[in-house]
Amino acid sequence: MDSNLFMYCTVGRPDELRQGMAGRRTDLYQRMLGEIAEYATFADEAGYAGFGHPEHHLQIEGFEVSNELGPMAMWLGMHTKRMRVVSCGWVSTAHNPLRSAEYISTLDNMLKGRFAFGMVRGYQSRWVENFKIRPDLTAVGPWNKDSEADEYNREYFAEFVEVVLKALRSETFSHSGKFWQFPAEGLVNPHPHGVYTEFGQGVREDMTVDEIGIAPRPYSDPYPRLYGGFSASMRTALFWAKHRGRPIVLADDFAFCKLLWAKYKEEAARHGHDVAEGTQAAWGGLMICAPTDEQANAWAEDMLWFWDRWAKPFGQGVPQLLVGSPDTISRTIEAARAEFAAEDLFLLIPQGIHDRDKILTSLELYATKVMPRFG
Repeated sequence: MDSNLFMYCTVGRPDELRQGMAGRRTDLYQRMLGEIAEYATFADEAGYAGFGHPEHHLQIEGFEVSNELGPMAMWLGMHTKRMRVVSCGWVSTAHNPLRSAEYISTLDNMLKGRFAFGMVRGYQSRWVENFKIRPDLTAVGPWNKDSEADEYNREYFAEFVEVVLKALRSETFSHSGKFWQFPAEGLVNPHPHGVYTEFGQGVREDMTVDEIGIAPRPYSDPYPRLYGGFSASMRTALFWAKHRGRPIVLADDFAFCKLLWAKYKEEAARHGHDVAEGTQAAWGGLMICAPTDEQANAWAEDMLWFWDRWAKPFGQGVPQLLVGSPDTISRTIEAARAEFAAEDLFLLIPQGIHDRDKILTSLELYATKVMPRFG
């Protein structure tokens, strides 16, 4: 069983966040970088499988100052030797898919295969509306679920994913869709260039560009491990089955998870994918491990405050709570594994919200008392 950590890049403790505009404070941001480096180094040595982070922008309040994916991925990579960095994920409404593929491939090379990535649709309107790549797109969430805008975003996302994966696995390629065309229609290089025709592919002698490709190719073959962003939607899970992407499902409804794991495998088979048991999706939840249940529940109050103030207004329900002593957390994992193949776990940690001593205590207890029980 792989245990991956995931953080939101929160810059301050609750009292610091309550003061307002914490995201603008460089002292808090510098402290956050130092703490993340320490957590990553510790987790790498302790046997955790990966460390993940999201993409969000314009977070002046400091609750989720994750910003551009590449710099944080390399910050984590600089402070680890073995662990996978999980950038989850590229918000499709804010990115050119061709550039995204090139970025992903470059990070995969810089980390020599210690990289995984996700792609998501975008739910935080304030920054998505300011960063979006096309004026006809919009952020999506409970407020517009199943609306025309939601379906349009979903259609765009499907094409975005198709282009990214095609670019990652192809020497050269072309694409003509509703939202994107590569190469650009009628593209002719304005001057002769022999290197294109002598040493490359996709360009004719008359400089007409028929196909394009990214460089470098991914270090991983055919590309890094692919995740779908946090979701508890059967429809989303079945979408990812087509591409062998692993949706991250932090649900406490084990019956639903069992059904999702089964339906994913059926859908993957329809697309010719033989999916090994346990690789259908990832599971997990908010993890706080303390010597006793009472202590862990007391520590969890700050993170639940964060969830109430930050996540719930976006329509996010409270995830599975892996909060308690090592025995309590182990029993919850065992109960999940009795129902479905929970082999790839994502553990949300209260990075930023808790001080370093609480975080390190939690990480050490889980690594030494929980992980050994699951191989």
